[in-house]
Amino acid sequence: MSDLTETFRTAPLDDALRQAVEAQGLAVTRVEDGDRESTDRWLDAVSRGFLDGERNDTQRQAFFDHTAYRRKIAVTDPGAPVPDVPVATFASWGAELTLPGGVVPACAISSVTVAPTHRRRGVLRRLMTGELRTAASLGFPVAVLTASEAGIYGRFGFAPAAAAATWEIDVRRARWIGPEAPGRIDFLTREAGCAAAPALHERVRREVPGEIDMPGGHWERMFRTRADAEKAEELRVVQYRSPDGEVDGLALYRVAENDDDYAASSATVVYLLAATDAAYAGLWRFLLSMDLIGTLTASELSVDEPLWWMIADQRAATITVRDHQYVRVLDVPAALSSRRYDVDDTIVFEVADALGIADGVFVLSAGGEPGVDAVDEPPVGLPVVRLGIAELSAILVGGVSPATLARAGRLETDDPARLTRLFASTATPRLSFWY
Repeated sequence: MSDLTETFRTAPLDDALRQAVEAQGLAVTRVEDGDRESTDRWLDAVSRGFLDGERNDTQRQAFFDHTAYRRKIAVTDPGAPVPDVPVATFASWGAELTLPGGVVPACAISSVTVAPTHRRRGVLRRLMTGELRTAASLGFPVAVLTASEAGIYGRFGFAPAAAAATWEIDVRRARWIGPEAPGRIDFLTREAGCAAAPALHERVRREVPGEIDMPGGHWERMFRTRADAEKAEELRVVQYRSPDGEVDGLALYRVAENDDDYAASSATVVYLLAATDAAYAGLWRFLLSMDLIGTLTASELSVDEPLWWMIADQRAATITVRDHQYVRVLDVPAALSSRRYDVDDTIVFEVADALGIADGVFVLSAGGEPGVDAVDEPPVGLPVVRLGIAELSAILVGGVSPATLARAGRLETDDPARLTRLFASTATPRLSFWY
């Protein structure tokens, strides 16, 4: 995986991408890892694209120090008054996506911006298509991203594959009825929590479809241990330790006082990581029993949280669900072969891909050792599924039932129930952070 990541990071730009951008009088380049000035200008463009203010030197240095692993693409306009500041940006890196029963290499995408002065010119389409072609050619079976705007990425074959739930809990009303965990809860410094989190996350993320490995620099940003961190003092960290001394859980949270009623203050769970059921119960019970807290909020949760069955009054929780982890299949045989199937079956997939990266006819032989073959014509006598690459990407992780997509008119098959049984998963997909 590290070889693929490094090869991708330094790979040359797609020829068709370069030619299309230059035909518009623009230039496209890869920002060199050691070029601080170009990285600063690239970061300035990203900040503008996400409605942030100008970065100071401390923030620029911290970004430079933590993002060398990323492939950073810049589109510049030589005719602009400030020609060195990009008018479009794109970042990606090699990651690993968890599927039901397996993991698969993934091209993770972030920092996608186009300046308002250069919208509606096809710049994003050319960037995305060119970089997806490069990722596919080098061997990434899938691409993944989290989106600030939900309506952008479907046209490129991405589908929301792991939804995220946000909970707002009336603490006094909820009342804990879950198990009493046998371990202990202790406070940690942010530095100690940041040091403990990576190993714990590695234990957890390989069991949860939709999760990816934590990108470089994210732990330091989450725990606010970087030099550019703001309001770091408001964060609190607790750990759950089992009776045998194993650290099985961490929670990062912050509180906000209620000036009108101090006993009705609020707490926000920034991140919760639990490797065991006991750690999960212990951490949530602690958070729901803190003194002076009337409202507890948590986001990026699963849409099927055990917490729902650990509180006496489920109406104490207001839950909203939104799209979160997006997935895009780049190599159908590699992607389908990387996950587990709990039933033996053989099904034909006729896949349409508007970008021409992963379309074709494929025969999936599911079972203990799944295999996928590309064929010219569907074999006679096998059930056939006709769908787009976005629909295939949506069911790959297990976040939506194929039967649901069939009823929505998003795929065609004579036997939706059969396809649904094949792609069923016992674990609900989740991605616990943004990237």
